[in-house]
Amino acid sequence: MSDEVIAAYDVQAAELAERYDHEALLAAYRPLDDLLDPRAADALALDIGAGSGRDAAWLVAKGYEVVAVEPSAGMRFEGTRRHTDDKIRWLDDRLPALSRVHELGLAFDLILLSAVWQHIPPNDRERAFRKMTALLKPGGLLLMTLRQGPAPQDRPMHPVTLAEVEALARAFGLEVFKVADQHDELSRAEVRWISVLLRMPDEGTGALPLIRGIILADDKSSTYKLALLRSLARIAEHAPAAVRIADDEVDAVDVPLGLVALFWLRMYLPLVRAGLPQAPRNSGPDGLGFAREGFRALLDLQFNAADLRIGSSFVADRAMASHAAITDAVRTIVAMPANFIRYTGSGQQIFRALKARAGKTPPSISFDVETLWAWGVLRVPGQIWRTMSRLGSWIEPVLTTEWARLMKGYAERMGMVFPLGQAEAALSWEEPTRDTTLGRAAARRVFDSHGNVICCWSGKALTAKQLDIDHCLPWAAWPCGDLWNLLPADRRINQHQKRNKLPSAERLAAAQPRIAAWWETAWLSEEPLRRRFEREVVAALPVQDPSSLNEVFDGLAWRRLRLRQDQQIPEWVP
Repeated sequence: MSDEVIAAYDVQAAELAERYDHEALLAAYRPLDDLLDPRAADALALDIGAGSGRDAAWLVAKGYEVVAVEPSAGMRFEGTRRHTDDKIRWLDDRLPALSRVHELGLAFDLILLSAVWQHIPPNDRERAFRKMTALLKPGGLLLMTLRQGPAPQDRPMHPVTLAEVEALARAFGLEVFKVADQHDELSRAEVRWISVLLRMPDEGTGALPLIRGIILADDKSSTYKLALLRSLARIAEHAPAAVRIADDEVDAVDVPLGLVALFWLRMYLPLVRAGLPQAPRNSGPDGLGFAREGFRALLDLQFNAADLRIGSSFVADRAMASHAAITDAVRTIVAMPANFIRYTGSGQQIFRALKARAGKTPPSISFDVETLWAWGVLRVPGQIWRTMSRLGSWIEPVLTTEWARLMKGYAERMGMVFPLGQAEAALSWEEPTRDTTLGRAAARRVFDSHGNVICCWSGKALTAKQLDIDHCLPWAAWPCGDLWNLLPADRRINQHQKRNKLPSAERLAAAQPRIAAWWETAWLSEEPLRRRFEREVVAALPVQDPSSLNEVFDGLAWRRLRLRQDQQIPEWVP
């Protein structure tokens, strides 16, 4: 939408909200109402151009949780003032890019585009349609209302037709589910509306069969292809905020090559240390293209897999070894799996890598996201990235099972025998140890300065005996020991009420002032902890400015929503 259109809505926000914010106008959806009921208890809807919030509130009443996108600050103000339900989360974004929505990594059961399409210039519509369909779940619905009639003088509009939408639906693989022609609910004789309900069939993108084919059917002279796919699946799960949406001309994401290599090394360290063959003719580092001086130094310096994570810092020999190992791994990834994973038939590369010169080995290094971009970019098709993000819990077991099978086959050819279960154990992803030491140390600093440590959930001042350090997003569902995820809590509440549940949106919103105050006191007051806090925030949460605690909290709330959607974790409700 153009700045001119948005400015017009800003100027008239109060008047337009008063005109449109009436339940009687929902009658426009009556011909389709029975088709829009949510399919699941945790259904998620995206309302693009949410305006006064009327439709978002209606969707909440139907059983959806709603992301309400509205580019007009004036209309967002009116919407948040009129509709305060915690199940509506407002976002400043716009078509055709919807860049902030895409950064969240969410998938939607229903996308509503009501009285918006006429504001999208024709040259931007194909891109806008592609961006919306990329956000739909398999079987998800896209409801568009198309304005027929002259445009008002105060708000520029473009002509829209049903034929254009049907052509876009065919191009992007959606089926036209139902069409309804209606009069204008505001009784404007010159205006009519066409409602079009579109549906994404089955898996929709073809990405899952493609990934499965690479895992199970592709020729493999080593385990490298599996390692690349697993690195991407792990990044999609643990560090989704580290990627960037590619330019608007393609549906893709750009992943830091340094991060791919970091996770690559993290997977191979225990395998090589255990002597498990990764190709038919080697039983150790010899013959592995990336296992040069840097990787051998990681082995000699007793690096653990969990040491190789975002936010880790090294000096002296460990800095040199890790920098060199990543550089060698990047070279191998670009030359081998990224080069040889190709589409069947066309022979085109699926992943496009652009390697950069990472520079000389520094005396010390911190693997924050910005540093990991220094090795270059791996471009991943959007449909593959979304499938990795949404179906990673299904893809991961297939990857590890096939990887174990390959290693056992290589071992048999070489006359090697290793104990039952050793391959599977070495392939397990080594998570950081569940450790709340830093949280307890921060609480002790507050106690020692005669300050109060407040339970983030109850607001109660705690004694040292009552104190527990809680993982806000539960460790059992998502092992994350980042500083932003460690909160002080009353031991009885943490161990007997919250436990492994996900805080509901309402409970999290009520705790926001206490969470922000704890972050300020525990982490931001100490410079080394502040730097670590901000590095971890940028990697894990959809946050652009980690120094803004309001933005960090919004990022936490978005991550909570995605975790609930992806894993169906029971919620801790008020």
